[in-house]
Amino acid sequence: MDAYISALMGLAGIAIGSLTSFASTWMTHRSQVKEKQREAEAVKREKLFSDFIAEATRLYGDALSHQKDDVSDLVLLYALVAQMRLISSRPVVDAAELAMVRIVETYLTPNRSLSEIRDLARSGAMNFLLDFGEACRAELATGHLSTRR
Repeated sequence: MDAYISALMGLAGIAIGSLTSFASTWMTHRSQVKEKQREAEAVKREKLFSDFIAEATRLYGDALSHQKDDVSDLVLLYALVAQMRLISSRPVVDAAELAMVRIVETYLTPNRSLSEIRDLARSGAMNFLLDFGEACRAELATGHLSTRR
């Protein structure tokens, strides 16, 4: 009878050891998958933010020297903000919308001369993406959405 109990205890030990090993491996794999998803999400956000900055900068430069009422040039910028609404925090979206408003307002002002643009640059008035950049940096630093809508 003692031999059976010893054998059962040995089998129980093997089963417990196997389950522990399986659980440990599964949890490690799960953690690695989640980390890869977070990294992919961060890369996706960085690309979206970069695309917005490039397009907003291009349009702002155009707005300084062209006065127009045509909104067709703003379509891509609006699309980028719409994508941000899906995956970004409220502060990022708000800052992007504020930058769009600034671009539209600049299009509605008279054309600026090169010396006026130089004066704007020196005064820091052309740094219309500062709040957007700070909001993006904060969101990317946290690694997740801290303020869901």
